Amino acid sequence: MLEKIETIKLEALLNLEAIDSARDLESWRVQHLGKKSPLTQILRGLAGLSIEERKAAGAAANELKRLLEESSARKGQAIRAKEMAAEAGKESIDISLPGRPYPAGRLHPITQTIEEICDIFVSLGFQVVEGPDVEWDYYNFEALNIPAEHPARDSMSSYWVDTPAGDRGKQMLRTHGTAISARVVEKMRPPIRTIEPARVYRYEATDATHLNIYHNIDGLAVDRGITMADLKGVLFEFVRRYFGENRKIRFRTDFFPFVEPGGEIAIDCGVCHGSGCRVCKDSGWLEILGCGMTHPEVLRRGGIDPEEYTSFAFGMGLERLPMLRYGIEDIRHFYNNDLRFLRQF
Repeated sequence: MLEKIETIKLEALLNLEAIDSARDLESWRVQHLGKKSPLTQILRGLAGLSIEERKAAGAAANELKRLLEESSARKGQAIRAKEMAAEAGKESIDISLPGRPYPAGRLHPITQTIEEICDIFVSLGFQVVEGPDVEWDYYNFEALNIPAEHPARDSMSSYWVDTPAGDRGKQMLRTHGTAISARVVEKMRPPIRTIEPARVYRYEATDATHLNIYHNIDGLAVDRGITMADLKGVLFEFVRRYFGENRKIRFRTDFFPFVEPGGEIAIDCGVCHGSGCRVCKDSGWLEILGCGMTHPEVLRRGGIDPEEYTSFAFGMGLERLPMLRYGIEDIRHFYNNDLRFLRQF
């Protein structure tokens, strides 16, 4: 039996030495270590031997099995290393080639617009102020001269927060950025010049020109001797910087509860240049913002004496500005996350 084991050993190692591929190595393994191999048959037949023969043959057979398995593993590693070296030799790497380009990240067009508008007003002496998205009813309505029964509330369908009412009323998601102006009037002392970007929320259906979550940017100035001429000068300068020097501007009266008198600013349509088209509804003009002299009651509620100080305020829908500037017809493009659209900015 020991001579038979030795013969298997010599034959197996001799055959292993001549193998040079993974496929032949697998065939060798099946032949010498598989279920039907001579070595496996010897191990299965040990029970028929005497005790002394069983000990000697069993030890020799198990030692041979261990040797063949280790030799097979080493041979496999050598074959894999040889194949990898051969494969690497077929390829050449030109280290002078430029790397693969990765697209540079950019700010979202709405973020770009916010920063550009804030930069314009900062250069005019304003400071950027922000406020909470979850607002008290008082700052969103009451402090802005919009009591509970006021019809202006009907155009601002609101998201109310289910929390107990406090001394400032119920909580809600702010419906306009002017709520920040109410806080500014209460907390800051004149002279005041603030620009206030804000995400706002209204419970309404979405379409090409409306969203239930969008952005406002409001402004406020409070000081002695401020007049309507100051308001027009600041806003006309802003329009020329944002839309261009040659853009026509129209100023006319309008009504808002928190200003008196109130007005609106429109620019000539960039599509028809004032001749009338579908975009401007044949008027030749596109409204961009509302404004006016801050209502005395709003100042009084914030602790500022309207007999000593005057103020102007304005507010605009932020998404509308790049839509008019670039000729974008659907406001939803800004939030559909379509990279083909976003990469244009």
